[in-house]
Amino acid sequence: MRQLVFHILAAGGIAGILAISSAPAFAKTEAECNAEYAANKDAIKASGQTKKEYVTACRAGTAAAPAATPAATPAAAPAAPTPAAPAVAPAPAPRATPKPAAAAAKPSVGATGAGGFSTDAQAHARCPSDTVVWVNTKSHVYHFAGTHDYGTTEQGTYMCEADAKAAGDRAAENEKHP
Repeated sequence: MRQLVFHILAAGGIAGILAISSAPAFAKTEAECNAEYAANKDAIKASGQTKKEYVTACRAGTAAAPAATPAATPAAAPAAPTPAAPAVAPAPAPRATPKPAAAAAKPSVGATGAGGFSTDAQAHARCPSDTVVWVNTKSHVYHFAGTHDYGTTEQGTYMCEADAKAAGDRAAENEKHP
């Protein structure tokens, strides 16, 4: 051993000695490695290592020492006491309430007073002889069925055209009355 250390000193300096001194004194048996794996199975699996890989590395002396084995870790000097943080229970996760698919696709319906409806069918039932329009409640401009903005603006409601005019809303300038 003296010759080996001497040659390492001559070739690699102190780093060579550290490499030799960190090598295991003896190889573990397969039974010892299996026992270590069984004692620390969850931690080893969490690291992504299979049993076969762990046992092979353990037998070669390259497996990381399991954290849960007290015999494998040397006793550390007691650390200076640190003030304990107050225990705070984690807040429960908020429950997600499922939204109906139809409601998510519809634009929001603004409050326009009397005469506003959330669906086209409700407005047709209210005024079967009048034209149903979509009133953009933000701009107070209404759109006719079959146009691009009919039922698609961010805020709006379906109304009878007569009710929309009475509320002070006006027709879109680029659309023709049906």
